Amino acid sequence: MPTWDPTRYLQFADDRSRPFVDLVARVQSDAETIVDLGCGPGHLTEVLRARWPDAAIHGVDSSAEMIDRATGSNDDPATTYELADVSTWSPDAPVDLVVSNALFQWVPDQLDVIGRLADHVAPRGTFALQVPRNYDSPSHTLLRDIASEAAFAEHTSDIRADRGTDPVAYLDLFTDRGWDVDLWETTYFHVLDGDDPVLDWVSGTGARPYLQALPDDLRDAFVAAYRAALREAYPRRTTGTVFPFRRTFVVARRRD
Repeated sequence: MPTWDPTRYLQFADDRSRPFVDLVARVQSDAETIVDLGCGPGHLTEVLRARWPDAAIHGVDSSAEMIDRATGSNDDPATTYELADVSTWSPDAPVDLVVSNALFQWVPDQLDVIGRLADHVAPRGTFALQVPRNYDSPSHTLLRDIASEAAFAEHTSDIRADRGTDPVAYLDLFTDRGWDVDLWETTYFHVLDGDDPVLDWVSGTGARPYLQALPDDLRDAFVAAYRAALREAYPRRTTGTVFPFRRTFVVARRRD
C-alpha cells in the first residue's frame, strides 16, 4: 500500500466528499454505533454526525498519516479513530452501520473481506459502500500504458492495477445472505480548476503507487509524459477541466 498525503487528498475535498454524502442519504435506518472503514483524515465524520447526532462513531484507516490528521482535529468525545488494516480488522461488537467511501478497490480479495465484515453487522443493520468504477477512463488507461513502457516497467510491473469489480458481484454477495440491497451507479462530471487538475487529483489517489515506486531520476519523466497525455485527454475549457468519474454504490440491510 502507498503512503498517503492528507493535504493532497483534501485538495479536491468537496468533489471527493459528494459521493459519501449521496451514499449516506440512501441509508434508511437509525444507528447507535457506526464504523467508517477507510475514514481518511476524518473530514467526513461530520456528515455522519449530522445524520446520527447521538451515535458512537469509530473511524478505521491503514494510513498513519490519515489517522494522525483525523485524531489531531477531533474534538468529538463520541468519535474515535484507529490505525488498522481493514483486511484483518474486526469490530469488538456488532455494529448498526458499516460505511465505506472509496476503500475496497484497494483491498485484495475485497469480496471476502466485505463478507467477513458483514457478519459483524447487527440485526436490521446496514452495510453501505462506494467504490470508483472509472478504470476504463483515460486517467487510468493512460497511467497503465505509460507505466508499462520500457523505461518504467521494471519499477511498476508489480503494482496491482485494479480493473474494478462488477457491481452485480456486490449484489450477489449480500442477496446470498438474504439482505435487501440498493445498488446503483453514478457518473459525476467534476469541473476542476487549475493547470493540471486531473494529474493533481490522480496523484493523490490512483497514481500514487506508481509515483512512489519510481526512483527520483525517473519520476519526473513519468509525470511529464502522464501530464501531457492527460492534457490531451481532458482539455481545459473556459469553465475548467471536465473530469467524468463513475462510481458504484451499495446499501445493503440485514432483514433480521
